[in-house]
Amino acid sequence: MGRSGRMTSIEVDTTLPHSARAYGWMLGLKDNFSADREFLLNLLPNFPECLDISRQNRQFLYRVVSYLAAPPERGGPGISQFIDFGCGLPSGDNVHQVAKRFSADARVVYADIDPIVLAHGRALLAADESTTIIQADMRDPAVLKHPELVRLIDFTQPVAVLYLSVGHHLKDAPGGGLAGARDTLHAVIDHAAPGSYIAASQVVCDDPDRGLAFGSAIDAAGIPWQSRTPKEFADLLDGLTPLDPGLVNLKEWRPDPDQPPLPSIDPALKPFEGRAQDSNLYEYGGVLRL
Repeated sequence: MGRSGRMTSIEVDTTLPHSARAYGWMLGLKDNFSADREFLLNLLPNFPECLDISRQNRQFLYRVVSYLAAPPERGGPGISQFIDFGCGLPSGDNVHQVAKRFSADARVVYADIDPIVLAHGRALLAADESTTIIQADMRDPAVLKHPELVRLIDFTQPVAVLYLSVGHHLKDAPGGGLAGARDTLHAVIDHAAPGSYIAASQVVCDDPDRGLAFGSAIDAAGIPWQSRTPKEFADLLDGLTPLDPGLVNLKEWRPDPDQPPLPSIDPALKPFEGRAQDSNLYEYGGVLRL
């Protein structure tokens, strides 16, 4: 993976559910353990929308990067450098793969706090000097000084910053020297060059009581969660200009019937497929310009 360094060992507690592995299972990935599957199979009967909205978020990533990386003659701003915070386990059509279809010199920095994600990412990026993955907490202001991020990202030029399906993992005021949710989402974009963009999303619920119950169920499994309404999430992004169609249910953000399909889901998840229609629980977000 270029010059990012290597980890000597990774300790994995397979008895506890893990957000990246659980999310990956819903995307059709195979890297998960029984604790991840049991967590979802206990959660989904009460909140079946999770399956569809997880997959809708991954499809949103493809549309976002395709638009941002496209040159002006193809209708986009021609962004050639991306930072993907909370990137999760690699799946098909990762950010660098989509961006390089438009710009061979696109540069991408993936950042995640989880060592499991790093191990998989390093295997994917072993021979790519223009793409790297770093172990970093997106809430820590020091992430902007990471040598690999500094090596690849030129902050005097426009950059695209991605916080996809991570807003709900950002507590309003975590303390301990770490930034709260609003400050985290603004940390890069507020200091970026004119013409920069941020794409952000989180699971929201129009019914605050149901949203609280949903968040409590995830928190109880040891996965940090902050339930919000659409307005509460939109307030975290104040001062930025949303692109059309604004902040919306992600399935409504510039849908593309011709985009590549995701991998098939595990048969155990089939009963929960197609259950997000007209639900009050959904993934919400969009793309905003500095």
